[in-house]
Amino acid sequence: MIKLGVVMDPIESINPKKDSTLAMLIEAQARGWQLYYMEQRDLYLRDNRSCAHMQHLTVHDDPHKWFELSVDGHRPLADLDIILMRKDPPFDIEYIYTTHLLELAEREDVLVVNRPQALRDANEKLSTAWFPQCTAPCLVTRDARQIKSFIAEQQDIILKPLSAMGGESIFRVRQDEPNINVIIEVMTERGKKFVMAQRYIPEISEGDKRILLIDGEAVPYALARIAAPGETRANLATGGTGIGVPLSERQQWICNEVGPKLKAMGLIFVGLDVIGDFLTEINVTSPTCIRELDALYDMNISAILLDKIEARLA
Repeated sequence: MIKLGVVMDPIESINPKKDSTLAMLIEAQARGWQLYYMEQRDLYLRDNRSCAHMQHLTVHDDPHKWFELSVDGHRPLADLDIILMRKDPPFDIEYIYTTHLLELAEREDVLVVNRPQALRDANEKLSTAWFPQCTAPCLVTRDARQIKSFIAEQQDIILKPLSAMGGESIFRVRQDEPNINVIIEVMTERGKKFVMAQRYIPEISEGDKRILLIDGEAVPYALARIAAPGETRANLATGGTGIGVPLSERQQWICNEVGPKLKAMGLIFVGLDVIGDFLTEINVTSPTCIRELDALYDMNISAILLDKIEARLA
């Protein structure tokens, strides 16, 4: 029997109707896999082995009671066959320490999804720079003068931090914005933090498309997240509405450009964000939208994912 552990945020706090991790766990349980639940705080190192306080997990597709936990105890991570790393950002130093602990388990033949080194290497904003043929003009800097110059050049930009998720701390800044200085000061903490500036893409009105890649291959449909009235950000977490759309020729081309490299890095489950013709983010920490696409297209994306994961155990 396959033993699957999951490292995630507190399971009681998730939205069961939309949570992709829950979808994966429901599918794993349906296959007869044993499930073990962990949070970051449960992980530790003892005598150079990664261990955790684990709990047996039972899941239900029920919006009122979606999980049950029972105490298991302390054990090495190497007792597991697979670990899903599904902790949400922020991608901070504690997250990095967690990837190191998971990497030690990986050295004892545990399959970690996504691969810990790849999680460290593939910043969800910066990794778009590996594919310049797919991206709009952008700038990453701490320097206020460079940001102002970029705004003057592009006239209309999006400014965002490198470590957050769900639309957090994203600003649209135009050339005539009277608060340019204070926005830059807050975002960069007066030159202490890098930020990303991207040219504003007007096609955001047609949705910020979330495309799921499984082992380098694209799911054939995307979730177009449409911003709420008066809102720049289209993220579902900020009130956006999700509409299913088939992949366009351009979107499939972007997936073909990006997929092989990410697969080679050990990034088995990835969410690409595409606005108009451009790749804007590569989500590798805890990509979402499985449940929305499953409902729209009568799919079981988790089954496709777990088939790929199980094949790697052979």
